[in-house]
Formats: sequence, C-alpha cells, structure tokens
Amino acid sequence: MSGGRTGGGVRVAGEGARTVGEVRAAADVRTRGEVRAAADAGVNLPALRSHNTALVLDLLRRAGVEGISRLELAERTGLTPQAVSKITGRLRDAGLAAEAGRRASTGGKPRTVLRLVPEAGHAVGVHLDRDALRLVLVDLAGTVVGERCTELDLGAGAEAVVAAVAGEVEALVDGWARGGGGPPGTDSSTDADAVADTVAAGPGADAGVSGRTGRTPVNPPTVRDRSTPSSRTDPAPEAAPPPEAAPPTDPAPPPGAAAGPPLPPPGAAARPPAPALGAAPAPPTSATPHPPPPLLGVGVALPGPLDHTRGVLHRVTGFAEWDGFPLRDALGQRLGVPVAVDKDTNAAALGLAVAGERGSFAYLHLGTGLGAGLVIDGVVRRGPRTAAGEFGHQVVQLDGPPCDCGDRGCVEALCLTAVSRGDLPEAARVLGIAAGNLVALLDIDLVLLGGRTVTTAPEVFLRGVGAVLDERARRAGEPPVPVRTVPGDIAEGAAQLVLAPLFGRADA
Repeated sequence: MSGGRTGGGVRVAGEGARTVGEVRAAADVRTRGEVRAAADAGVNLPALRSHNTALVLDLLRRAGVEGISRLELAERTGLTPQAVSKITGRLRDAGLAAEAGRRASTGGKPRTVLRLVPEAGHAVGVHLDRDALRLVLVDLAGTVVGERCTELDLGAGAEAVVAAVAGEVEALVDGWARGGGGPPGTDSSTDADAVADTVAAGPGADAGVSGRTGRTPVNPPTVRDRSTPSSRTDPAPEAAPPPEAAPPTDPAPPPGAAAGPPLPPPGAAARPPAPALGAAPAPPTSATPHPPPPLLGVGVALPGPLDHTRGVLHRVTGFAEWDGFPLRDALGQRLGVPVAVDKDTNAAALGLAVAGERGSFAYLHLGTGLGAGLVIDGVVRRGPRTAAGEFGHQVVQLDGPPCDCGDRGCVEALCLTAVSRGDLPEAARVLGIAAGNLVALLDIDLVLLGGRTVTTAPEVFLRGVGAVLDERARRAGEPPVPVRTVPGDIAEGAAQLVLAPLFGRADA
C-alpha cells in the first residue's frame, strides 16, 4: 500500500493538539473553512474528533484484510501517535476495528496491525425504479452479503409502495440472519447505536438522513424469504445479479407487485416477530441461527426530481402524484432506522466514486428513463435543489416528440422512442449528442454508461456514443473523452448514502 500521507488529520485537545493555529493548519481541504470558523468561534472538539475518527476508519477500510499499523495511520493522517492510539482504542471498543496480526519493523518489536471489522455494521441499499425494486445488504467494506428483488409499480400509491419497501427491507435483514449470514465466528452483537455514536459524523447526524433506532417497526412480512448471503467476488463495484424474490407485505400486494405465498394454515408454526431493525440484535435461536446484523440505516435511490436534503419527492417524471411526499421521513418512521433518499443517478455516481473512480466524470443511466450523476473533482454534485443531472430533459429537437416532463424533443423522449421501435443505434447516437453537450459544458474526463437498456447492448452504445464524442474532439483538435460501460449498481450506491459519511465523505 502507498505510504503517502493523507494530510487530513486535525489535532485537538486530548489528541495531541497544542494551539488553535495547529487545528487550522492541519484541517482537511474539504472541511477547512468549517474548521477555521469553529476555531474563530471556539473549537468544536467533538466535531473534529469525529473527523479524525472518520479518517482513521477510512484508512482501515482501504487497507483491507492486510491491515495497517498505528504508526502508518499517524504518518498518513498527520495525527500524533497518541491521538491515533486513542482513536483506534475507541474503534476497537465499538467493535469496528480488530488486530490483524503483527508486522516486522525496522527496529524494535513488531508492529501490531489493525483492520476494519466489516461485519460490525451494515446498510441496506434500495433501488426503487418505476417498475421494479432491488435491495442489497452491504457491510462496512462495501461487500454485498444479501439481496432481494421484485416487481413493484411506483404508481401503486405512496402508502402501498412504502409498505412494500419496508417489508422487503425487513425480509432481507431477517433472511440474512436466518440463513446464517456472516463469516464463521462473526460476532454480530455490535449495537448499531454504538457504531453511530463512535463516528458521530455518520448517518443520523446529517441533515439529509431521517429516522432513529428504537421505533416500532412494521409487522414482519408474510412472504417466503429467498434472501441468501451473496458470494460474489467480482472486481467490479460491488454488484450482484438479482435473484427472484417475492414482494413483502400482506396478502393483498400493491398493483404491479408479484403476489407472495398464502398465509400458513391454522396451527402452523409462526415465525417469531422481528425486533426493531436498529436495536441490539437478539441472541441466536433455532429460527435465526445468526443474529440480525447491526443496521446503520437504509439508503433509497429512485428517479427524480427530488430534494435530497429533506428527503422529499417532487414531480417524479411520469408519476406526478408523488409531488411533495416526504419519503425519507415516512420510511424512517416505518422502519425505525436512519433513512437517506437521493436520485438513482447520484447514488450510482457515489458508488462509483467510493469504488475508486477518480477525477471528474458523468454517469449516464438509460433505463426506464434517462438521467446523469455528476462527479466533479471527486465530489458528487447535486446542486442546491438536487436538480443537477436532469440530463434527460435537455431539448435537442425543437417541436420533437412530447416528453412526460411536459416539454418536447427531450433527449429522454428521443432515446426511449428509438428504443421502443428497436433502433438501438439511433438511441445511442442521440445519447452521444447529449453526452457531447455535457462534455463541452463541464469539461469532464470520462463518460460512464449504465442502465438496463445499455446493458442489453453495451457494444452498440459504446460505438454510438463514442463515435459522436470522437467526432466532436476531432473538430476541436482535442483528445477524445473516453467512454466506458459500468454495471451501474444503484442499490449498492444507495447503501453508500449511509456508509460513506462514516468514512469521511461529505457528499453522501
């Protein structure tokens, strides 16, 4: 691993600091303005400790199973060894870090190596599309350990959709536990509240996250549980092909959702009631051989437009009845855990950035609609109203075909019309024209393509979009912007809305 220094550590009282000037000088670039303001008004020590803890936790995550020593942590963060010892001590007490062995040193006794404990916390990522629902259970390392998917009509009504999503979340977590999820010897007794308290900058502290542990959850769904631990080890961003799954909730499912099996006959053994998702796990039983994983929260990604900060939907294209619905709060109250809501394209872009995509790029998603997730200088850019990336509704043909947004000649309408008549090369050409406009406007380094329509014919879209971008670059005398296809794992990216703040990302 690289021995480079991150330079993001901030020394605070009790963690090696001596002056407010040191706090200012050592602050990370992303939060330097906030740290300076805090220093002028009196240093917010808990906030700085949270920042330092997130830095250390992120380095532990990046180190993987090989781990990293305290000395390396100090060198790469700029914190004192004493500060690192205090932070790692708190992380070990919370069950987030553990010893990973010893490493030879150039002098003195071997260094103790620490690693992240991935199973100490989990998040559920939900991709709520216009006609389908996919959920993944992800550990702290970003590994998918369980998943479910089902048909679901976004037009079935808010109450039915929220009930279905809540039921599927509980079924996913419960199914993972009953399937003996987790590696052998895993201790899943970590309290989710303790994890969140250890890293105070985590999901419940952000204005865009709602819900707290301890609330009464919905009744456990009466469906056949098909959730199983995932064994995927693909090098691509943590994705998994969705297995078949039945929907949640009661005997009368919402329109568009596949019906579950009938209720058990009278006298049949009933499943034990599920505990609150955010509560400390109950001990194993014969029905649940492995305790439920500590759930830090649920991230939900769906088509926009919406308000990420408040978790409120606007006039979702094609589903105006959702306008003004507080999805974040409604689902948070139903589940009793923190919930974050974002556009599907933003969630996918966040997942790609967490997985290692660098610089400035646009993720273009063509599925039931068309949108973009924008990452500029490594940061997801949503705009003050979460309106950035409404890529599909740029008009490229005056008086063109009508679009569900109310305009005419939108890129989305042109692409979907071409797809509906089976003309994928034309859809790719139109997408390339719109991508070229975006490249010229934002000067991005990379265009990434994803979505169910793209994955049906990736080479067609690579050729079509690439040809338009190459021609534009030739005329401008510039090197062409590269184009790649990616899985576009929106559910995995949605889970990062909860997990990424624990590791210091301010754009989740």
